[in-house]
Amino acid sequence: MSFSQRGLGQTVPGGGAVVREVSLKTDTAVYLLSRNTVDVQGVPAQYFWFRRDDETVELRLYPASANAKPLRLRRTPDYQQLDSLTKEADGGFRTRLKFNNLTNSQFLRLVVEQPADSVGREPRRQEVALLPLARTTLALRVPENELFVGEEKVLELTSSHARNVRATGEWVRGPEFDYRVVAEPDGTLRLHVLPHQLGARTLQVKLQTERPTLLPNGRLSYQLPVLRQEFNVKGSRLRFLSPDQRSVTLNELNRRRGIELILDNGRSFDLRRTYRIEDQEEPGGTLIAELFTRQYLSNDRVLCYLRPYNTHRQTAGYLYIKENDAARYITNLDITPETVVRSVQVLHRGGEWTSNLSVSPGEMVDVRLEGEGLQKARLSFEDLPIVPSDSSVRTDARLVYRVLVPVGYAKRKSTIYNLGQPIGHALIIKEFQRPHPLDFVSVGYGVAARPITRLGGPVLYDGTIRDVVFQFNPNGIDQGEQLYGKQFLSFEIRTLNSKGELMELRTVDNVVICPGDNSPRAAFYADKQCRTDPLSLNTLLARKTYDLDDWSRILVTVKHQTAPYSEPGYTQTVEVVLKRRYKFDIDVSFPAGLLTRRQGESGYGSFGGISLATLAQLSFYSPDKINRLRPYKIGAGFVALNAFNLSNTSSNDRDLGIVILGSVYPTRREAKFTFPLYLGGGYLLSAGKWFYLLGPGIGVRL
Repeated sequence: MSFSQRGLGQTVPGGGAVVREVSLKTDTAVYLLSRNTVDVQGVPAQYFWFRRDDETVELRLYPASANAKPLRLRRTPDYQQLDSLTKEADGGFRTRLKFNNLTNSQFLRLVVEQPADSVGREPRRQEVALLPLARTTLALRVPENELFVGEEKVLELTSSHARNVRATGEWVRGPEFDYRVVAEPDGTLRLHVLPHQLGARTLQVKLQTERPTLLPNGRLSYQLPVLRQEFNVKGSRLRFLSPDQRSVTLNELNRRRGIELILDNGRSFDLRRTYRIEDQEEPGGTLIAELFTRQYLSNDRVLCYLRPYNTHRQTAGYLYIKENDAARYITNLDITPETVVRSVQVLHRGGEWTSNLSVSPGEMVDVRLEGEGLQKARLSFEDLPIVPSDSSVRTDARLVYRVLVPVGYAKRKSTIYNLGQPIGHALIIKEFQRPHPLDFVSVGYGVAARPITRLGGPVLYDGTIRDVVFQFNPNGIDQGEQLYGKQFLSFEIRTLNSKGELMELRTVDNVVICPGDNSPRAAFYADKQCRTDPLSLNTLLARKTYDLDDWSRILVTVKHQTAPYSEPGYTQTVEVVLKRRYKFDIDVSFPAGLLTRRQGESGYGSFGGISLATLAQLSFYSPDKINRLRPYKIGAGFVALNAFNLSNTSSNDRDLGIVILGSVYPTRREAKFTFPLYLGGGYLLSAGKWFYLLGPGIGVRL
């Protein structure tokens, strides 16, 4: 079977082939299904060479039949079809494809469909397997070719296609070298080399690729050419012995009984002998541990007992295995104290570190643990996730974790564990107690209830206040992730008369309002103290609101109690004033020097003496001020003209009149004597005439 026949016969349901030729054109070459085909696990695949993972190619599909219906290409996540399939002059259909990740995409294929010849039949389909090929070169950069036994060396590998190099990060063991290849996050390849034998040695690195290359004989190869590099391996004066453990715990049990440790065979070790381990090569170093050799193992290693006496960090330098104060070998490992947590502190957002371990649902906090041996600890918080953070601290004496408390956390505490064992500390789950703005409190005084935060000053009400009722909206406290918890309020109620004098004072403390059912923590707020009914002032006041005089004031101060909160609360004052538009009163004044004009007489008479006026008057209040009268009044009553003129001369015009008077008064409140102006008219009873009058008067305010 030819390549052409094999390529066209892969998967063709419902009839013959859909396409007779497939052309892939890159920026450097054209690849045809009839020519560029290779077997992959028994399946013919059209191969093409690529240089970039997101390579863009031109695709041409040639139908198997000249009169066939148009072709279409099924979409897959492996590529993006940049253009629609367009029929060209040569009968083929053209489009452009942009691949997403050629290096790592597996089982890449094109699925070409053609509508069925008759209704009800399935479309014809043909699958064309694709095989991306990559040319990959690899080179080793060696600034100096000296290595030392027991010391790991890191070298940089350069490649024309680094992503195509399979870097597993696993050690490849050999008699002369151990090596591994690691891919850094930036794409750089690193070769880690650990020599074992002295002298001139040749390192041979064998690596494979993700995408194969095509050999001249038509076979696929995933194997890169072997990297060879000559090294001059030198031995240090002291041989490094690698332990099987990198960390040992210093505690009383290990100090007395020791722990098992496997070391490389030092060749000159004497079995059942104790060696001293110090932190310096010269005699007189600090005793770090004792090493007792027990027996040889079959893998050329030695089983020992290690009794630690002091702590040590690998970063502090090597440890020297001594015999009679003479250093024989070097090794290194961490000897750390047993994990002990002495204190736990919590940092809330915007706060300070505190030893109070109370946290609230929905809160993200930092938890700081201090003690010894914490760097090897594996701490966890019961049912609480640890959030990765750039500010996390991890030292032997201090650990800092960022912990999120879920809103729906159902326990009262979260125990802190180390390797599954409780350390004796726990985070206490405490409901939020933050003061919420007082917009969830509404007041009604004869009109529809309004939030007290929207009143904006004194309320002037010109009707009878049957009651002042405070209502509470529990669903207005907790909103989504914004939790505030129970609200502890106090009410101070004062009633004042029109002169501003205190009539009554009442205080209601410990009014507890709990968030409603819309809160995710509603089930945890259940408390018999939670108030749901309105607060009526008439149930508290001795003198009810409907019995208050004109221009009396009701002042209610609503505020958060200070004891339950760690931050200042909110305060809102509600002031309701019994407004009146006018006032009716009997007024006695003393007009003097009145100008009167009587009906039927010409001109005005002389200025009269002091008269006496008794009037039923209407006074009018300013609509925008509290208990402030306008400067005019209107009244009706009696005026005794010249009432205080006791002369019996013929010029004495004393008479009694029924009048309607308008008067203009000064508006100064502090004045005891006032001098109003009068204008009006009426009927003289003795003279039997109508008359008009104008003039000042004298008013006395007691």
